[in-house]
Amino acid sequence: MRNRRAFLAALTGVSLSLTLSACGESGSGKEKSKGGTIGIAMPTQASERWLTDGKSVVKDLKGYGYQTKLVYGQDDPKTQVSQIEELIKQGVDALIIAAIDNKSMNGVLEQAAAAKIPVISYDRLILGTANVDYYVSFDNEQVGRLQALYIIDKLGLEDGKGPYNIEIFAGSPDDNNTQYFFEGAMHLLQPYLDSKQLIVRSGQTALKEVTTLRWDGPTAQKRMNGLLSDFYRAKKVDAVLSPYDGISLGILNALKADGYGSGSKPLPIITGQDAEKPSIKSIIANEQSQTVYKDVRQLASAAADMANDILNGKTPKVNNRLGYKNGVKAVSAYLLQPTSVDKSNYNYVLVAGGYYTAADLK
Repeated sequence: MRNRRAFLAALTGVSLSLTLSACGESGSGKEKSKGGTIGIAMPTQASERWLTDGKSVVKDLKGYGYQTKLVYGQDDPKTQVSQIEELIKQGVDALIIAAIDNKSMNGVLEQAAAAKIPVISYDRLILGTANVDYYVSFDNEQVGRLQALYIIDKLGLEDGKGPYNIEIFAGSPDDNNTQYFFEGAMHLLQPYLDSKQLIVRSGQTALKEVTTLRWDGPTAQKRMNGLLSDFYRAKKVDAVLSPYDGISLGILNALKADGYGSGSKPLPIITGQDAEKPSIKSIIANEQSQTVYKDVRQLASAAADMANDILNGKTPKVNNRLGYKNGVKAVSAYLLQPTSVDKSNYNYVLVAGGYYTAADLK
């Protein structure tokens, strides 16, 4: 128990150090580029997280002297492909793409390759094509591990406590990150499922059974409603592994509609990801339990640095050359570290770190 908790503390400390130091260094030491235009394709404006990503990438690229063309695909893969085709026709010098459907890009990226436009896969690895030059993201298995470690710690599973009831949710089946989050979490949770300290009353533990198309909160809410109705009429849920804040809030809506949140029926532990403002407010209000903070300002900066290096004939900085295979090749990647956030440290990590102001979270 002490070893795992020490491991968690060490991970959090390292992540905090990286986050705060990176914030302090943002924008420093950048050499101006010779100009050019970079196309940025983001998935949706419906998520606060992707709005922040888009603005941050634009800001960092402009800091280098580039023009930018930012488009949002509104969670429609065909729309996003059409937008990228248009950016190629407009003659952009590089593309930064956060794919909606990571298997739908082959044709359009052949067009990019023919036009000698380098492609950076942003946060979501694009699959099934050789025409991806680099990948920039967070350590996505670590995201899942942090979520699982939080559940393990709060339920006291290493002390032998249990059995507890847990239900499992995963992200969108067309997002390659979904598998990494899921595998990172389940690697740590599986021993407790095997020992029956954790019980999934629905029996739904395979990835294909627990995905949530487009990471959609209402879809998650509908599934949670069904789980409560079918498996928890005489039992209570003690924990929910949720991969993303929007899904977490959908789960919370279902739980509260079923009477959870009262003194006799407390809310279960609910994890999350992305530290979106509504979820941080929920954490402060003792509803959602935890989220995994990924400082997308760092991610945007890394993508901008990578694009600038490519366009200036330099080799971009990477820290993982073989771990991210897209079905055609291993895509050289630069990975950042996430941080676990709950009520005990949100102020230090998010407010002192400059991601939110105290007023933002009122």
